[in-house]
Amino acid sequence: MDSFLDTFFNWQIMQEASPILWQGLRATLLLSALVVPLGFLGGVIIAVLATFHAPWVKWPLRVWVDTFRALPPLVLLIFIFAGLPFIGIDVGAWGAVAIGFFLNTGAYYGEILRAGIESVPRGQIEAARSTGLTRGQTMTYVVLPQAVRNVLPDLISNTLEVVKLTSIASVVALPELLFQARQAQSVTYNASPIMAAAIAYFILLWPVVRLLSRLENRQLAGRR
Repeated sequence: MDSFLDTFFNWQIMQEASPILWQGLRATLLLSALVVPLGFLGGVIIAVLATFHAPWVKWPLRVWVDTFRALPPLVLLIFIFAGLPFIGIDVGAWGAVAIGFFLNTGAYYGEILRAGIESVPRGQIEAARSTGLTRGQTMTYVVLPQAVRNVLPDLISNTLEVVKLTSIASVVALPELLFQARQAQSVTYNASPIMAAAIAYFILLWPVVRLLSRLENRQLAGRR
């Protein structure tokens, strides 16, 4: 038991590693603040384009979404970071993460928002257009607010997954929480920094998990 605690819950090592872990946590928060809005923006663009039924929009968009949903995010990230420099495009670690998450998470956000848009009654769209609103104004002021509300639990769930997915940024040496924890582990030869990172993720994301559960329960109650 003592050996287990000394390996995974060594308080002294956690204290010694705390400065580098704090740096990693700040980078994770900054990274999340960057990639979540980027992914959501990409999703809005995809969802709006999906409302156009012209074949020259519909089929390329479907290929785009299916491609970036099928590609593993880690493979996509490594390709952008380590592959593109071979053709003279070097975007750096932050750029690679931003582009990779925009492409990958944007596809998932797009499918969620598309479902939300389709859930808005057609009559409301026609009523908005009859008042003189343009297609863009109708989408902005009538459709999207209702679409977001209708799929809010799914959006929050996807955002939760995106924040957890930021840990893959460690493979391109971006100093987020997991990368810094592994650096501390390599110096201390102890798993306590990794455990500290896991605890930090739990404290950061548990309130979001509880919020998601409440929203899902409320949504289920509203359907009864």
